[in-house]
Amino acid sequence: MPDEWSDKRERQYKHIKESELDRGRSEDRAEEIAAATVNKTRADKGETKND
Repeated sequence: MPDEWSDKRERQYKHIKESELDRGRSEDRAEEIAAATVNKTRADKGETKND
């Protein structure tokens, strides 16, 4: 997980990853989905740097 993520976003990532694993996704795919979801949420909430 990136250093830029807050504790809240790390918890969100873990929760989404576990949910995806419970749905039968592979470890790699669950991580991809969780990371993409957290990054989209961060962007939507203005938590990312705009260069």
